[in-house]
Amino acid sequence: MHNYNNLQIWQQAMDLVEEIYKLTASFPIEEKFSLVSQMTRAAVSIPSNIAEGAGRNTDKDFAHFISIAIGSLYELNTQIVLSERLGYINQSQSQELQKKLDNLQRKSVSFKSKLNI
Repeated sequence: MHNYNNLQIWQQAMDLVEEIYKLTASFPIEEKFSLVSQMTRAAVSIPSNIAEGAGRNTDKDFAHFISIAIGSLYELNTQIVLSERLGYINQSQSQELQKKLDNLQRKSVSFKSKLNI
């Protein structure tokens, strides 16, 4: 078992969740139960899966949950691109978020590769 609170990928994922909640608060009200819900669920899924994996008994199980978190990062990236295309966020916001997602993806893949599986 790992202490997820000390993992940099979990800490960065938590920061990302907070940022997504703040960002989507300005989206149109009609998106509350569609795009906003999708984005916040995908964002919350990232640190949640890291934490769940950390609580598993084997590194193989942990790696599986890291893979799920990485999938949620890709899902969130798609939703950010869509948000920009719909005019809910500007290009600068989109690019900055995509950089953070790319960084977290790379770190998550690197962390997963270091697990003893």
